[in-house]
Amino acid sequence: MNTDVAAPAPETTVANGHGETHTSASFGALTLGSIGVVYGDIGTSPLYAFREAAVAASSGGAVTSQAVLGVVSLILWTLIILVTLKYVVILLRADNHGEGGTLALMALAQRGVTRAVSTIVLLGIISGALFYGDAVITPALSVLSAIEGIKLVTGALDPYVVPVTLAILLALFAVQSHGTARVASFFGPLMAIWFFVIAIAAIPEILRQPEVLYAISPFYAVSFMLHHGIIGFVTLGAVFLAVTGAEALYADLGHFGKKPIQAAWLSIVLPSLALNYLGQGALVLGNPKAVENPFFLMFPDWALIPMVAIATIATVIASQAVITGAYSLTRQAIQLGLLPRFEIRHTSEAHSGQIYIPRINKLLLIAVVLLVLMFRSSSALASAYGISVTGTMVVTAMMGFVVIWRVWKWTPLAAAALIAPFILLDLTFLSANLLKVFEGGWVPLALGGFMILLMYTWRRGSRLLFEKSRKLEFPLADLVAMLEKRPPQRVPGTAVFLTSDPLSAPTALMHSLKHYKVLHEKNVILTIETAPTPRIDPSERVRLEKISETFSKVTLRFGFMETPNVPKALAIARKLGWQFDIMSTSFFLSRRALKPAAHSGMPRWQDHLFISLSRTANDATDYFQIPSGRVVEVGTQVTV
Repeated sequence: MNTDVAAPAPETTVANGHGETHTSASFGALTLGSIGVVYGDIGTSPLYAFREAAVAASSGGAVTSQAVLGVVSLILWTLIILVTLKYVVILLRADNHGEGGTLALMALAQRGVTRAVSTIVLLGIISGALFYGDAVITPALSVLSAIEGIKLVTGALDPYVVPVTLAILLALFAVQSHGTARVASFFGPLMAIWFFVIAIAAIPEILRQPEVLYAISPFYAVSFMLHHGIIGFVTLGAVFLAVTGAEALYADLGHFGKKPIQAAWLSIVLPSLALNYLGQGALVLGNPKAVENPFFLMFPDWALIPMVAIATIATVIASQAVITGAYSLTRQAIQLGLLPRFEIRHTSEAHSGQIYIPRINKLLLIAVVLLVLMFRSSSALASAYGISVTGTMVVTAMMGFVVIWRVWKWTPLAAAALIAPFILLDLTFLSANLLKVFEGGWVPLALGGFMILLMYTWRRGSRLLFEKSRKLEFPLADLVAMLEKRPPQRVPGTAVFLTSDPLSAPTALMHSLKHYKVLHEKNVILTIETAPTPRIDPSERVRLEKISETFSKVTLRFGFMETPNVPKALAIARKLGWQFDIMSTSFFLSRRALKPAAHSGMPRWQDHLFISLSRTANDATDYFQIPSGRVVEVGTQVTV
């Protein structure tokens, strides 16, 4: 996940020659910004994580002191081992030219292997697809759990929980098209206040029940698991709710940098979360009935309404980070050939990462509203949470092993010794969460499975289409030689023919010669490549190769986190000797109408799915930001 859109306004990012991202913001501003963006999700987990784990540990009966200490100890040590050691210490070092996140890790792992590349891509597809499940559940669960605090003020407000939640979510998705830079500048300070408040509120409870501090010892976590059998295993699934959002640590690496993220976690976020969970445990030790909502019951009656308001703001921030992460992940997936082109709108002239994808926004809103209406309470929805996140963590750890072994050049044994314990822990949490499949866990699995099917179909269909088209195409070098020997009628200006295969004559060029029987004075075969790095330095953006007096090849390279802008990139070609003038240039694109073939490399239903996906793809003219008045489209019919 990458949550670039929600970054604080003081920050700007630039790329050096190696594609690494650096920032002009100060260390303090970056640390504060990471508190707002990176830790929004994990920071709001205290609203429901301890409650669900304690209820699971009691198995419907009274909550015992042994169960409370065991649950608090499990939460604390999960935060230490899974978040601090795995993400903060190890994975933050596995950057792809300064960028993190599941697809950035996939691209990095691909560079380290010569075989099994398709396996790495499949892992990336699974990880990315599961994130969409997380992106749907996080806003629904977070906002719902915050609004439920109003029930403690008076039970008469209970019927308004779902309508108020839906109103807030509708407003949240409605403002996405306006960009979030202005709102984002407040994220860091607001979340810093949130962490301060939840830490301070816990101290009186800890002082009243100091025996809760025994939970700091891992002995209580181990003892609970050993003595509670299947109940301990079920509880583990609820304990994992405390670390949902940990992937954001790695995903936002490129935007904030390793050290600010580490500093924010170790100095503010982890201590605040640990104190709050200890405080909730202390409250339940003194009053077992408080387990119904220990987070809000730590506060006096007069503070309930303000805390519901603060919690709502915090959950909106957490939701914002996940929503914008879905935009960024979608752009990366498009660039890496895992999804068709969608319309991408830039909401800021200063920050390239601030984007809005209308189609994704609409689909997320529909899914989130349906979830709230289906489950209607945070406890019911909590059962659906965790599976997608644990699945992503397992896949991330697997790709991390490949990077440590093949990219960092560790021995396989050393890499396994470092990563295997984390994979084992992730698999344990995944198994515990899979017990909740029939209680709602099927939702993220269904969403993830659907996205895996779409991504796999698009990648497979695109490859088959490319291979089939290549067999039918004429070698470019042979065509140029023929045209130079017997040139057709020439017309003034420059023609640019877009193609994905620079070795073959573009379909648009062949059809242009067939129907118009003329050739421009200057002709350019243009190929757009996506590099396995997040960004490309402007000096490496354009490659120009002269084929003959009237033909040239131009290759434009973009990073997988960049949105292609063809006219701006071609302006760089002037420095390489090409006198590019957009007003005297025509861009020729071939628009393909796809039909299912009698014999295809995919099942017939998958052929139809691929064709349907291709029809939803955004127009290449818009996607590559080519002026529509300079484009000529040539229609062709192709069988898949």
